[in-house]
Amino acid sequence: MKKWIPHWLGMPRLDPVMLLLIGLVMAVGLFMVYSASGQNPALVERQAIRLGLGLVAMLVLSQVPPHILRAWTPWLYLAGLVLLVATWFFGVGRGAQRWLDLGIFRFQPSEIMKLAVPMMLAWYLHSRLLPPTLRDVAVALAMIVAPAFLIARQPDLGTAMLVAVSGGFTLFLAGIRWRVIASMAGIAVAAAPLLWMGMKEYQRNRVRTFLDPDADPLGQGWNIIQSKIAVGSGGLTGKGWLGGTQSRLEFIPERHTDFILAVFSEEFGFLGVALLLLLYLAVIARGLFVASLARDTYSRLLAGSLALILFVYVIVNGGMVSGLLPVVGVPLPLISYGGTSAVTLLASIGIMMSVYGHRKFIH
Repeated sequence: MKKWIPHWLGMPRLDPVMLLLIGLVMAVGLFMVYSASGQNPALVERQAIRLGLGLVAMLVLSQVPPHILRAWTPWLYLAGLVLLVATWFFGVGRGAQRWLDLGIFRFQPSEIMKLAVPMMLAWYLHSRLLPPTLRDVAVALAMIVAPAFLIARQPDLGTAMLVAVSGGFTLFLAGIRWRVIASMAGIAVAAAPLLWMGMKEYQRNRVRTFLDPDADPLGQGWNIIQSKIAVGSGGLTGKGWLGGTQSRLEFIPERHTDFILAVFSEEFGFLGVALLLLLYLAVIARGLFVASLARDTYSRLLAGSLALILFVYVIVNGGMVSGLLPVVGVPLPLISYGGTSAVTLLASIGIMMSVYGHRKFIH
């Protein structure tokens, strides 16, 4: 009977080190959601269910060989583009059309592109000589710009930039020449005024607040100021779990979502944050190690870019909470309350596990 079971449906191939690290991050996340939500067990239960769905996605994808993922990639990318266009016409949300409502549940199609864009670039570059030629770079940039534009007009500039960065990491790992990188950076700087003119007023206000939060301390600057107060009040060792006054008195905005790191900082202090960052660093390092074991270009580029985009998530959220970067609505991976982003991230971990589990096979 066993011989009729496809090889990729056999015994699970999981990376035990990655599984342990991710499990620790998720455990921290559930404890922090409980604390940051005002000890609301219902939110913790909903988050646990979402993480459970993400773990199922991770387990399924970890069993799919990279060559099967490669074959599915163009269809996933095309489906993501179609859903983004559908969001243009039928999207729902408060002030921004970022969600598709299917009646049973709502989801953000832009989250799919966080996986589909690096997968598509890895698929395109897989059969080509590396480092990529200027023609290949131009085609890859078109693959990045199309979904990034559709996401930016929702408007969701933060996610659009993350999608663009994920594709940029794939090109970087493909060995794109430094002079090309310098040229692209110069074009980006030159286009900054056009980006400013195309931004919504609330997005411009976020940049102004980042530059001078004290200009409107009770309005636009409230979020950043209160977040920095919470981070600073934690000191070296923090006030202990459930002991944060800024969060309990509800001074911290979005304290169980985008600003949950401020709650963590107040409760566990500098040492706690340092340990959490080391845990994230271990996950990223493991992902890059898995990429180094890959036996084909597609797997190597994809695993490496997925690991590096996790690094960007952590840096952007940390910079946002500490006032070093503008507020762009980027969650802290697997710790902030939220469903779609957690499932997407665990799916990316599953892809890295697939690369690890099939590292001895060449397809």
